Amino acid sequence: MTTATALVTGANKGIGKHIAQQLATAGLSVYVGSRDAARGRAAVEEIGAAARPLVLDVTDAASIAAAASQVVQLDILVNNAGIGDDPHSAPDADVEDFRRIYETNVFGVVAVTNAFLPALRRSPHPRIVNISSGTGSLGRSTGPSAFASATGAMAAYRSSKTALNALTVFYAQALAGEGFKVNALAPGLRATDLNAIAAASDNDPAEGAAGAVRLALLPDDGPTGEFFSWDGTTVPW
Repeated sequence: MTTATALVTGANKGIGKHIAQQLATAGLSVYVGSRDAARGRAAVEEIGAAARPLVLDVTDAASIAAAASQVVQLDILVNNAGIGDDPHSAPDADVEDFRRIYETNVFGVVAVTNAFLPALRRSPHPRIVNISSGTGSLGRSTGPSAFASATGAMAAYRSSKTALNALTVFYAQALAGEGFKVNALAPGLRATDLNAIAAASDNDPAEGAAGAVRLALLPDDGPTGEFFSWDGTTVPW
């Protein structure tokens, strides 16, 4: 029996590293995507024999093409790489920060997903998990109980995750006939270096990663085109 194979982008640290570790523990062979080759190798050494490094910069077309050429078949793609270091509201934001954040969080997901679709199409059970954010939920950001404050802070990051949620739906619809399951995950605020708020958190990133792993290992009758929290509950778009 062939071992299932997964790729996690931005997997040399944070939630991505925990996702890779948990998939490896579950018996999968895992590509650890990392922009920096040395950091990727270091993460692989920690994860163990089931992991292998894959240099992958989601904002660089040549890097994506080179990485995709090394992967013949892929069962699971976890689009985890993301940035969110600009705290400004839309009126105070620099458009260049929007471009920079969208380049990783939105355009990078499209570029990587499309590059690896040929490999995913060779899988009998292809799965795509997009790591989103509850702060990207328009349902949670509006109304009398507005989530993440009503100040409109972190507009570039939050709107990029809203766009990612839309892409999740569109990929799920387009690929449903081929047996794909495509879902988005809100991992919750975790102790990572995403930004100063996350860095001050004491919430375990492994807990958020477990939600991504559940979606990565969905059975064939599982959901697609949906948005879930780390605990398995549905998040409003």
